[in-house]
Amino acid sequence: MCAVAFCTLFPALAVACPNIRSLYPEADQDWSQLQQELLQLFDQCLLSSEYFALLGAAELNIGNLSQAIESLERALLLDPDNGAALIDYGEALFEDGQLFAALETSELLEARKDVPQDLREQIVERRSRWEDLTRRTRWQAELSGGYDNNLNGAPDNDRVELTLSGEPIYLALSEEFRSVSGALFNTSLSLDHTRLAPDLQHRWYGRVRGRFSEDDASDVVQLTSRYSRTKETRRSASAQGFGLNHLSFAGQNFFTGTDFVQRIRFGPSPSACERFLSGAAQHQVWHLQRQLDGVELRAGAGISCSDNYSAFSYSIEMSALKNIARKDYRLGGDREGWLARAQGALPALGGMISGQIEIASVLDDQGYSVLLDNNSRRRVDRASIFLQYLRPVSVLGRDVDILVNLFHQEQKSNLKLFEVDDLAAALGARFSF
Repeated sequence: MCAVAFCTLFPALAVACPNIRSLYPEADQDWSQLQQELLQLFDQCLLSSEYFALLGAAELNIGNLSQAIESLERALLLDPDNGAALIDYGEALFEDGQLFAALETSELLEARKDVPQDLREQIVERRSRWEDLTRRTRWQAELSGGYDNNLNGAPDNDRVELTLSGEPIYLALSEEFRSVSGALFNTSLSLDHTRLAPDLQHRWYGRVRGRFSEDDASDVVQLTSRYSRTKETRRSASAQGFGLNHLSFAGQNFFTGTDFVQRIRFGPSPSACERFLSGAAQHQVWHLQRQLDGVELRAGAGISCSDNYSAFSYSIEMSALKNIARKDYRLGGDREGWLARAQGALPALGGMISGQIEIASVLDDQGYSVLLDNNSRRRVDRASIFLQYLRPVSVLGRDVDILVNLFHQEQKSNLKLFEVDDLAAALGARFSF
């Protein structure tokens, strides 16, 4: 359908405005020239809906959206029944990103009885294309292989220091509690479904991930599911989400977490940088050691910035943590701490480099054990970095993302039993469909 429909549905001419039918667009119309010719008649046609409809069409075709919307709105104010103006007004709203306002114009046009059948079919087809944009479903499958020097997340030390009667005693860890290194194979399948409403965005995300190696006792299967809804205004946005995270280790149920997340964004949208507040509550179940069960609370603030032209983006967030024991006899009792996280993405080397740095520190409220450092309160400081290089390539006519992943984590503690060092690297491919 052409950008303007001047073959039907025109109101009567304003008395002071000259006849402009000779200016109606041809197949090879020079829209810039038409705009200039119409602007010369501006003062004479202030009350002509037909004039502003034609001017709006010219401005729309040369990409001047803001002026096109203004002219077409004026045409409809002068004559709400101007069908040609309404057709182009819907197109201008759509190109301006106002999808639901554009859909409303289609509903108004389809309800009219004076629209020719061939034009009605084009309007219905256009509305169908627009409605398809209100819902999106994307599947992704990922395969990768690599190496990990600590598949089982074991302590960094081969022996543990105990304190009996105030005297240190060193015991060697058995082989099953020592770190295992080796090759690994990762696989995952995810579903991302988004549905847009006039004032809300609904999103459901699900993922199944597996990590396998020659050491069966270190195999991991993870199930993640999350629903979120976001409500945006020109000045702020509010998002809430519910999630489930289940982890099995060596074929046994290991951990299940259910959580609620709230995030509030401040500042105009769109904006290069946005400030936000976030909060979360997670119920934690450790299936093999139920005495570790707890409820973790998090409250934080941060800033998120992006450049739509270069695709460069980054965010920084600081949070306070509180983990409340579900059992009175949990070792260490409640825990308090903080978390700092920085994320970023930058186009480079023909693809995209993204990364995340996370630093956290947690301190127990009570002594951990009389057998460890004379019942000192356990302090854990953890730092991790994740880097990914992604490059899209074409394989048999389909787009495939080649991935290179690097991960390193170092965890320190005053109790040597909780010191962990982990380094992993993997190369793989991601398929979207």
